[in-house]
Amino acid sequence: MIRSIVNHMFLLALLVAVGACSSNSSKTESKEMKTEENLYVSQPFTSNNEFTGGIEGPAVDKDGNLYVVNFGNEGTIGKVTPDGKASLFVTLPEGSTGNGIRFNSKGEMLIADYTGHNVLKVDMKSLEISVYAHHDELNQPNDIAIMDNDIVFASDPNWKESTGQIWRVGLDGQFVLLEADMGTTNGIEVSPDNKTLYVNESVQRNVWAYDLNEAGEISNKRLIHTFEDFGMDGMRVDLDGDLYVTRHGKGTVVKLSPEGEFLKEIKMSGEKPSNIAFGGVDGKTAYVTLQDNGNIDSFLVEKPGRAFRK
Repeated sequence: MIRSIVNHMFLLALLVAVGACSSNSSKTESKEMKTEENLYVSQPFTSNNEFTGGIEGPAVDKDGNLYVVNFGNEGTIGKVTPDGKASLFVTLPEGSTGNGIRFNSKGEMLIADYTGHNVLKVDMKSLEISVYAHHDELNQPNDIAIMDNDIVFASDPNWKESTGQIWRVGLDGQFVLLEADMGTTNGIEVSPDNKTLYVNESVQRNVWAYDLNEAGEISNKRLIHTFEDFGMDGMRVDLDGDLYVTRHGKGTVVKLSPEGEFLKEIKMSGEKPSNIAFGGVDGKTAYVTLQDNGNIDSFLVEKPGRAFRK
């Protein structure tokens, strides 16, 4: 009798344990499915019209704060906290208007100043703003990219002529012209291994790739993708090297492989996405600036962005 009761209790305990494991497994699978369902689904992150129609240049610091140009007025930089609250960070010097933003290895903010023909530097502690690089022969610059060794690249479109250039800024703060006589150079990015430079031409709808060495010299120019319609603006890569390209006028972000193969297209809440950055707690949240809404959209991705630092 006692043995029968013990066996019965053992079976009940076993059934409870199996049930618990099954329940936990179901919860885990459900959570994974829910996460997968949320990937690449864009939604507004900030309120409309907090930024001007010149909203651009998103970049994320090591604390997860997002920085975007033209908060409320042109010539400003806004700061957006991880929970989506936007406020004024700094006002740029008179005559300067920001576009692309990047952080260097020291945590300093670099800003493409297209009206002053500068790359500006912001000390994140003192908020002191200085000219990191200047050249009178620049059209702008528009957007910037940066290698792990802090060599900077700048796209430099001439919108009236539908032409453009690519410049390099060395560690000495000097601009060097890398290529002229291009189309309207706009989005620019460096691959995770620092061996490829990507540049797009908005009007011509081309995405180019160059081999890149440690000194920031480019070679072996090749066309990796051409779009048939609409324009392009800023672009960024994830740690797999996949390229996220904002499609200005179409209201989407397109994901391309490192070789330019079309992988995915993500719809935004507005029609004029201007640039993109990665952040969040794990670098897997994409933030997209939208010029027609004056706001920022966000969506989840599978891999962290290359520029993500924790």
